[in-house]
Amino acid sequence: MFLDRDGTIIYDGNYMKDPSEIVLLPGAKDAMALLRDAGFLLFLFTNQSGIGRGYFTIDDAHRCNQRMIDLLGLGPDLFTEICIAPESPDQPAVYRKPNPRFINETVARYGIDRTQSWMVGDKTIDAESGLNANIQAALIGSAASPPGHAVPRYDTLLEFAQAATRQAG
Repeated sequence: MFLDRDGTIIYDGNYMKDPSEIVLLPGAKDAMALLRDAGFLLFLFTNQSGIGRGYFTIDDAHRCNQRMIDLLGLGPDLFTEICIAPESPDQPAVYRKPNPRFINETVARYGIDRTQSWMVGDKTIDAESGLNANIQAALIGSAASPPGHAVPRYDTLLEFAQAATRQAG
């Protein structure tokens, strides 16, 4: 499972740099536990353009991620890997979604079955990054599906996790 952070696991506070601003979305802890307990490897894949724009540092992003992990309370090794894409939209995209580079590198590194993999987020570019990597994509909330694709949509990450674990089981 490749999971977006802001708007998917935590509230999207727009350029969050202070760990005290991190608040879990309803059901996020249960969703993460359900996915982990079902045997999915969990990867966090988050665009943080505030770094590239100079609003905060990579260390601020790491502290916010650590606060999220602490709030989830599911152990420090919950995520197999975390990718923070620091580029702003006007900078060349190395990892910035919808670029699938992180997903492709991770699939190769861990020998992951693309047919059993998902990219889940709350923005169209999240779904595009999954589709660009030839994995399944799902959206949380009201974002539009990428043009030409009918991407499943769920109200919450927990609703997605319940459906994904039923499908996998």
